[in-house]
Amino acid sequence: MSFRICLVNLLGFCLIFYEDHGRFCLDTVWQLPKPSISHLKAVNDKQSLLVSWLVKHSDFVGNIYEIQISRTENHTVIYNRNISLFSMDSNEYTWAWTSELPLECVDHSVRIRHFSNQSVPSPWSNWVTNDGVQPTDKTKLFPNQRVLREGTSAVFCCVPTRGVSITSITLNDNKSYIINIGARVKALKLDNLTIPTQRIKVLSLICTDSTGKQSYAGKYVSFPPQKPRNLSCATSDMTTVTCTWDPGRKRDQFDRNMQTRTLHIENSDQAPIQCEQSSCTFSAIPQLKEYNISVLVKDQLGEETESYSFNISDRVIPVVEWGRVSPGVTDTTLSWIVQANLTQLNLLCQVTTDPGSTTEMSCNSVSGLCKVKLELLPNTRYSTRVRCSVNGRLWGEWTQPRSFTTCPLVTLDVWRSIKQLSDPNSRQVTLLWSLHVSDSAATVHIQGYIVQWSEAQNWTEWKDSGQTQAEVSIGPGQYEFTVQAVLHIDSTIFAHITIPKSDGENRPVEKRLNSSTPAGFNLSWDQLDTATCGYTVEWCILGHAVPCTLRWMKVPEGNNTLFLPARNFKEGCRYTFNIYGCMENGHRLLEIQTGYSKELTSLQSPNLVEPVQSTSSSVTLEWHYNEDDPAHPAFITGYLVMVQKVGSDMPSDLFNVSVADPRRKSVTIEGLQQNQEYTLLVSALTKEGPGQPASITIRTRTNYSAHLAKILIPILLLLGCTILLWPQRGR
Repeated sequence: MSFRICLVNLLGFCLIFYEDHGRFCLDTVWQLPKPSISHLKAVNDKQSLLVSWLVKHSDFVGNIYEIQISRTENHTVIYNRNISLFSMDSNEYTWAWTSELPLECVDHSVRIRHFSNQSVPSPWSNWVTNDGVQPTDKTKLFPNQRVLREGTSAVFCCVPTRGVSITSITLNDNKSYIINIGARVKALKLDNLTIPTQRIKVLSLICTDSTGKQSYAGKYVSFPPQKPRNLSCATSDMTTVTCTWDPGRKRDQFDRNMQTRTLHIENSDQAPIQCEQSSCTFSAIPQLKEYNISVLVKDQLGEETESYSFNISDRVIPVVEWGRVSPGVTDTTLSWIVQANLTQLNLLCQVTTDPGSTTEMSCNSVSGLCKVKLELLPNTRYSTRVRCSVNGRLWGEWTQPRSFTTCPLVTLDVWRSIKQLSDPNSRQVTLLWSLHVSDSAATVHIQGYIVQWSEAQNWTEWKDSGQTQAEVSIGPGQYEFTVQAVLHIDSTIFAHITIPKSDGENRPVEKRLNSSTPAGFNLSWDQLDTATCGYTVEWCILGHAVPCTLRWMKVPEGNNTLFLPARNFKEGCRYTFNIYGCMENGHRLLEIQTGYSKELTSLQSPNLVEPVQSTSSSVTLEWHYNEDDPAHPAFITGYLVMVQKVGSDMPSDLFNVSVADPRRKSVTIEGLQQNQEYTLLVSALTKEGPGQPASITIRTRTNYSAHLAKILIPILLLLGCTILLWPQRGR
């Protein structure tokens, strides 16, 4: 009776509010249909359940579904959630749930029910179960995947066979707190996973069951892929493109989280390209200039993608390889090859030298061979590198340094000595040459010399590297001589000299040098307007010694002085300097100057002429001496005659007589005592003093007329007196 009364009251209430709320009343009364789960799919590697059920497009859409998830055969609810559905594109709705516990550990069941406007729910659907693993032979350990994500939490479980239970779980040799999952399954949870520090970066998990058996599993901890950074692409030949990126965090060499990297050309139908860790190379697509690419990095823990767009013409980085380095003395030629045909592009290259600077140049050779000549210093070691670019946008890598040494500054100096033969139409020319190297420490290798001369015809003669002169017989005409030094570096050095016609020129008068100092010779001569190519001074390095080893020195035009340091000359040795003027038709002898770097007094004594003429009061002394002998250690300026009375040490009995003319070789010494012995010494004089003397001892003659006068005068006086007094005798 009470049920009927309630029903009547409810119907009356609905009739009163039917106009505005009729549908609500009907909904309240009607029972919602029992939902049905159409699919339950387990994604074990992600520990996820995918639940799908049918949803009818009706006014019920937009209401709420309640979902429950339970574990074990006892359906212990571990998760409960309400979800709202709004507009739908299909009749089936799929919802995903991620389990903290691996799905293989135990059974996981799902059921749902439907709420309409959060009021009367529908009946629960039937439980749909994803069965856990049921081992038959040994204990199983989960999760199955060997790589776990760093920084996350992980639950490990041990599933024994039927009738067996788990007694302990050991992680890295440490027993851990066990979580009971159902009657038989045991688990443990590890928060904030970190990568082990030992060499083999693995978590060691051991499950021990009630029979004493142990099951082992190794779990690796890693980190998910990182988004490629600084992605860029370039080509060296317009046919192959290489893209590179920063892969980010470095992985340990024993990391088991293997990655795959693929490059996708989005604006083409080309298949994905497998890549290396930080680079990818693919063939350029013909006619395609603009590229839209993406790089996908994927591993067991996820994936990351980076995109990049470029025009291939703007991403050309030329690759250069060395060609040849050809060092010279003050310059060096470098060549290199730009790989691939880039002639249609504006190719720029930079060459840098150390020490030195950087040179930039354009290179548009069809063959790809580029050259540059650099002005450098002689005998200097350099290191050089080169790189190239298209329009200066992207510069290629510098080549490996190439080291080289420029050649020493080597000059070839040539001179000649001309000897007139007995035949007036024949002369003998001794052609001499010498190499001058700017750096005394440098080593120059000479293969040999080529001597060429010409008048009406040409002659050539080869000389070995050790030779420095050549003897050539010529006629009276003008000849042109060239000496060519062949170096080991496939280069040559030339020197030229003209032999003038034989015109019987008069030999200049020899001049004595009075300006020599202990420091050396100061040579000077009169300027000659016709000496348009300077002057040459020659001398024998051993002075007057025979044979003469000739040396010469060139003096530039406009200079008429030359200083020769004394260290190259021997004291007491006379040197003769022949000064030539260089003219258009050859060298002409202008002056002859002779002198000593230092005069010495070690002169030979003169040869006295005997017998010596003497009187009772004078002596005439004569001697022989070659005052012009070049072997003298000094110039003869005269002679010194010393007279000393024998047996007397009185200064008054010693006197000197100087002869200022070196060509005068006699002297008469007056005022000597008769019948007296004297020692006479004669030595040659130089500006440094007298040399070795020649000596002779003589006795002056007796003056008999004086004695007779002494006797006769008294006799004559006596006779005179006798005569005068005789007449007075008789008185």
